Amino acid sequence: MPQPLVEERRVRSFDGTDIAYHVVGQGRPVLLCNGLGGSWVAWTHQIRYLQDRYRFISWDYRGLYRSGPPGVAGALHIDAHARDGLAVMDAEGIDSAALLGWSMGVQVALEMFHLAPERVANMTLLNGVSGQIYESVMNLGFMDKVVPPVLRALGSQPRWVEAVVRQAVRFPATVQLAKGLGLAAGTLDEDVFRALAASFKDLDMGIYLKLLELLGEHDATHLLSRVDVPVLVVAGDRDIMTPQAAAAKMAAAIPEAELMVIAGGTNYAAVEYPELVNLRVEKFWLTRGYAA
Repeated sequence: MPQPLVEERRVRSFDGTDIAYHVVGQGRPVLLCNGLGGSWVAWTHQIRYLQDRYRFISWDYRGLYRSGPPGVAGALHIDAHARDGLAVMDAEGIDSAALLGWSMGVQVALEMFHLAPERVANMTLLNGVSGQIYESVMNLGFMDKVVPPVLRALGSQPRWVEAVVRQAVRFPATVQLAKGLGLAAGTLDEDVFRALAASFKDLDMGIYLKLLELLGEHDATHLLSRVDVPVLVVAGDRDIMTPQAAAAKMAAAIPEAELMVIAGGTNYAAVEYPELVNLRVEKFWLTRGYAA
């Protein structure tokens, strides 16, 4: 099936950063908070299914894809991305929206609620955690001591990393390798995955690796008990990046949050089991006061 026809627009964020964002659909607004390295393409199935009833708005994180580098040196922390999301809402004249966050986007969505709770109608938190992400990787409990120094070392050689990534995305068996290693389920939409993987060759790896490092420093766990909007947490039981146990712990800390665990799902659940995710998100909006 063809990709949705999105319209690209631009806005200057709080510190002058040039932010590219994309709009498609009609109806009540849904702000898509992407995973790191992802774009609106990752949400292709959700947009196709719901665009006749909801208006989807997605933005490229500062320094990645079509957005410019930070207007202020070093402004890459999660709160900066959250403020970019609010700037996009302002540009579109949106007072309040449903937030749909994936992986890094879970932390961005929670930070947006922290900054402007009155502008968040509800949140769907997919394949993510509230913070200190490397503590939960693979449920090992010590990766927060291992991953940051590795990322800093790689960040000192961004051109080398870019060369490796370009070779990897050209490798024809990338999808099968991801499935074989358990990083993706057998039901993965290979076309969407290839499109996402191919886009990595154009990323600034210096910024990308710095964002990965900063993800490990952000923690919104203290905020969870104060969340007073409807929340749906979606996890995959084979997700080694943001494991089911961490998602369940986050859901338990949010008053009246709903939790759905997808059997066989990894960190790419939305493109592995799109029909299941679409129907569950649609039900959540319909039953929690966000009907189209």
